[in-house]
Amino acid sequence: MKAKPNIYHEKQSRQLCALHTLNNLFQKPDAFTKTLLDDLCLQLTPNSWINPHRSVFGLGNYDVNVVMAALQLMDCDMVWWDKRRKITAQDLNGTMGLILNLPSPNKVGGLLFPFRTKHWLAIRQFDSVYYNLDSKLPSPEPIGDIHQLIEHLTRHLNEDDCELFLVNSTKPCTLAVAEQL
Repeated sequence: MKAKPNIYHEKQSRQLCALHTLNNLFQKPDAFTKTLLDDLCLQLTPNSWINPHRSVFGLGNYDVNVVMAALQLMDCDMVWWDKRRKITAQDLNGTMGLILNLPSPNKVGGLLFPFRTKHWLAIRQFDSVYYNLDSKLPSPEPIGDIHQLIEHLTRHLNEDDCELFLVNSTKPCTLAVAEQL
C-alpha cells in the first residue's frame, strides 16, 4: 500500500482563506503573509481610505486582484475558467494547481447570517491523486484521479456564484520548484 504523501495544510483563521489557499497551493507556511497581502492591497489601490481589495476591518477577505498579484510574485498566473465550457483532462494538463472561489455561509461563532461570503480554496495533485486543500477542512481531502477531479469541479461549477481558476507557472523552473515542495 502506498503511503499517504506529506501535505502541508493551513487551517482557517479569521477571513484569511485567500492567504491559506496560497500557502496550501505552494505547500509552504510562509510563502505569503497577511502583511504581504495587505501590502498588495495598498499597491493595487494606493490612495484610498477604504481599500476595495480586502475587508474594511483588516481581517482579510481578499479579492481576486490580490490573489492574482500574489501569484505573479511566484511567477504564476491565474486563468479564469469559463464555466459554460465542459472541463477536460487536456484543459487541466500542465496546471500547477487549481483555485476555487465559492459561496460560503457567513457565521460568527454559532450565529449564522442570512448572507453569504466567498471562500477561496486550493486543489493540488500529489502522487497522481488530487487533493482538496480547503482551509476549513480538518485535513487535506483526497478527490481522486483526473476523472474524479473533473466530476468534482463540474459539480461545483454548476452551483451559483462558483468560480474556477487554473494556476499556471509562467517559468518552467518555478513549476519544478513548486512540485518539489
